[in-house]
Amino acid sequence: MGVRKRREPLSRDRALAAAIALVDVDGMAALTMRRLAADLGVEAMSLYHHLPGKEGLLDGLVDAVVAEITTAATQAETAAAGGDWRTRLRLRFLAARAVMLRHPWAPALLTSRSTIPAGVYGYYEGILATLIDGGFSYRIAHRALHAFGSLALGFAQEVFQPGAGEEVDAEAAEAELAELSARLPHLAAMVAAELHEATDPTLGWCDSQTEFEFTLDLLFDGLEQARDAAGPAVPRTPA
Repeated sequence: MGVRKRREPLSRDRALAAAIALVDVDGMAALTMRRLAADLGVEAMSLYHHLPGKEGLLDGLVDAVVAEITTAATQAETAAAGGDWRTRLRLRFLAARAVMLRHPWAPALLTSRSTIPAGVYGYYEGILATLIDGGFSYRIAHRALHAFGSLALGFAQEVFQPGAGEEVDAEAAEAELAELSARLPHLAAMVAAELHEATDPTLGWCDSQTEFEFTLDLLFDGLEQARDAAGPAVPRTPA
């Protein structure tokens, strides 16, 4: 008599891991509770014990991605222990970007949610700790967080591009570019000049690895100047 293989019990973590695997391959449009249940080999209603409907599933995906970013960034900064603030933040942000490149649907999902995931606060606490340790005042550190924007999470939120992870119709884009060149020649010329090779890690036509790192360096240079101009920071211990 054969030994029956024990099925792994359904859990929130298992469901979210399967959901991430699904959207990594087939895209966000393929994600439904029914499809996810089929991939897990369970009844759709079973999922509702762990994820309260589609919105709960999407919130869970965001939580999982933020946790992945936090883990990767912490490991990167640990590896850079003893380095200056700039090196540590650069490695932290590049680690976050590696997560986003693995999950190109994540930027659009993150920016679509109406509430800030709880894990984001802990992630930014680490960024602030690095800045304060690097001699920045809380005032300049606060301004730095505004300047970093979504770069801290590994992607650039751009005005002149589709949402990260969205598919673009090549023929439609070409027609739009031709029409754009007649009305807005400088914007059209910039787009034509800056289209990237497919091998350039990207989350949109103008979110290349080169531009991501260029922007980081530009911000770090400016922050360094602001810190030095302000003079030594007064040590402050969080309550």
